Amino acid sequence: MQISAAPLIYILIFVAVVVLVEGLYLTVFGKSISLNSRVSRRLALLEKNQNREQVLEQLRKEMTQHMNARGIPLYQMLASKAQKANIAFTPQQLIGIMGLVSVMALVALTFGTGAALGVRILLSVGFGVGGVYFWVNKKAKKRMSMLEEQLPDAVELMVRSLRVGHPFSSAIGIVAKEVADPLGSEFGLIADEAAYGRDVSESLREFAKRMDNQDLHFLAVAVTIQQQSGGNLAEILEGLAKVIRSRFKLFRRVKAITAEAKFSGLFLSGFPLGVLACIQVFKPDFYDPVINTEYFVPGALFVGVFLTINILFMRMMVNIKV
Repeated sequence: MQISAAPLIYILIFVAVVVLVEGLYLTVFGKSISLNSRVSRRLALLEKNQNREQVLEQLRKEMTQHMNARGIPLYQMLASKAQKANIAFTPQQLIGIMGLVSVMALVALTFGTGAALGVRILLSVGFGVGGVYFWVNKKAKKRMSMLEEQLPDAVELMVRSLRVGHPFSSAIGIVAKEVADPLGSEFGLIADEAAYGRDVSESLREFAKRMDNQDLHFLAVAVTIQQQSGGNLAEILEGLAKVIRSRFKLFRRVKAITAEAKFSGLFLSGFPLGVLACIQVFKPDFYDPVINTEYFVPGALFVGVFLTINILFMRMMVNIKV
């Protein structure tokens, strides 16, 4: 039986691209850029550079640079994800990394496979762009998930600070010191902007808009209303914390209920692709008798279109909005 290692080589090259980008990211910016770090990136930067204004400027640049670069051709599809992931690479650097890993993938394909030059170039570009997009998307999902989980605890910490007599700006500063990333650096940025004279509610609104998170919008609106009409901010935030925590529990419950359906959809969508990969590995000449017929290409396109529709519909069925 003839066995082809080409599909396995393609998978390994894609995984290598993702690992290479992650390794380069940690090498350039250090361990503090990782969301698993106990110390927030802002505090780590302040420890290295005592100039608070320079740290503020650097963090503001990192947090806004991707949405400001949406005019770059084809970068708009990545800008929103990179913004939510707070990728410290500049858009130009991220595009350069795409080109670098594409070249490396082309070299690996040249030595590892016998595909035609045009196919190798197409695959290498796909691995470079797709690998970086996959990495950024994964970072964005992880960061947003951690932020949503940290938010109710952070609001409750602000409530306790307000009740012992601290002003709201000081309560935000306490959250920045006590809470890890991603929320620690974000609230630290708001605290620094407030120290330089910016309105806190304006900073919160910009933060909520940048993250496109409904709970953050609730927080920004609550603070704005309290500033305009007065009232006990501690009680308002305490009620908001309960609402956010209840919403978070509801999301987790829905996620648990739909887990089986999501797995079924993932299996039904991935099974045909897995079978195709197995055929290419264990019997690469399986389609040789029909590959030159006039119906092969239309048939392959027909199957590909319906498989894509199947994946989209499966995703729509299990992606329940609450």
